[in-house]
Amino acid sequence: MMLIRDIAQLAQIAAGSGASTRGTGESGFEQDGAFPALDAFGGGFDFSVPDELSAHAPAEARGLRRDAVRMLVGRRDGLGLAHHTAADLPQVLRPGDLLVVNNSGTLPAALSGTLPDGTPVAVHVSSAEPGAGGEHLVELRRPHAGSTVPYAAARRHPSRADKGVLTVPSPARPGLEITLPAGASLRLTAAFTKRLWYARFRLPSGGGEPSVRERDQSAPTRTAVDTVADYLGRHGKPIRYSYVDRDWPLSAYQTVFAAEPGSSEMPSAARPFTLELVAALVSRGVLIAPITLHTGVASPELHEAPYAERYRVPESTARLVNHVRASGGRVIAVGTTAVRALESAADPDGKVRAADGWTDLIITPERGVRAVDGLLTGWHEPRASHLLMLEAVAGRPLLDLCYAEAIRERYLWHEFGDVNLLLP
Repeated sequence: MMLIRDIAQLAQIAAGSGASTRGTGESGFEQDGAFPALDAFGGGFDFSVPDELSAHAPAEARGLRRDAVRMLVGRRDGLGLAHHTAADLPQVLRPGDLLVVNNSGTLPAALSGTLPDGTPVAVHVSSAEPGAGGEHLVELRRPHAGSTVPYAAARRHPSRADKGVLTVPSPARPGLEITLPAGASLRLTAAFTKRLWYARFRLPSGGGEPSVRERDQSAPTRTAVDTVADYLGRHGKPIRYSYVDRDWPLSAYQTVFAAEPGSSEMPSAARPFTLELVAALVSRGVLIAPITLHTGVASPELHEAPYAERYRVPESTARLVNHVRASGGRVIAVGTTAVRALESAADPDGKVRAADGWTDLIITPERGVRAVDGLLTGWHEPRASHLLMLEAVAGRPLLDLCYAEAIRERYLWHEFGDVNLLLP
């Protein structure tokens, strides 16, 4: 695979090839399939987000229900804007609309480790499911002030608050051994990007002795304690970044739809949903269908393009999407993960088929969307590659209006923040 040097080049490639990957291979991890840092986003979204607009804590900790977070509704037709809360969603949507939600559950994917010289290190595990070679993708980060920061070599555009702490070079190198809790360890094998590394875990077996996750498929069956997901459940904690004020329990990072554990970070667009809101939507005649896409580790500092992720579109969801669109209804994706999964399973004519595998699809305005009419999403940073997808769904003029209004009206960013509903 070639390396994508910047977002503009990526868009040109997508326009020429369709950027459509159904993702049915055994693994999305390829040795040279890295996406280096993005130096600019497309034509350049000209805005900045004040630090005080970061949501530092869950809505519940701020005295709100989950569905009381603010929701800015933008309509592409007429470029209209309206201010709501997430609880208003049943009144904003129409009977017959279909919400496609991600049912992936969040893993406690952050581990505390120790370098060979005794220095503490944080390990963010990108997926509890390994690639075909038995390796996982991990990010090493430096513990700092109760949270973590990237190592100096992995950060090009530090925020004002972090400039003084990003002076330690990354210790990552092939063969580096990191000690983990309860007698476990991992060994880095090769770089995937400047930030992410392939790693092989060595976990305690049921008898207390370490067992290596080998490539050899004839190896003895591992006990439950030998799975990375189980190990994370015992010794990990949710990934959090420096804008979050403290550690929050794993329940704060689960959505009401979470049924299939596997995401390294919460599919946060669905966080405002409550059981009461879901019941109100169903009573309104709004349909809800699941997909599964297990998210990797985000790059809030480096803004890398997304890499391959595990996903599944069930046959029942594919049929319902096709039925709704054929009947004149609207398919509204809840989160960029739902867009990526649906579009990965869509034919060029927009027909969605059941799919199960890995996807490295990157959605750009040039490629467009084929199966999605609208999107409920959080607020993204000006350099985030996801803005390409938002522009494909909503168009640049509406995005410009939404982001200017959100900053003016002091909407909150990040996983515990407010949301943006983009409609046709």
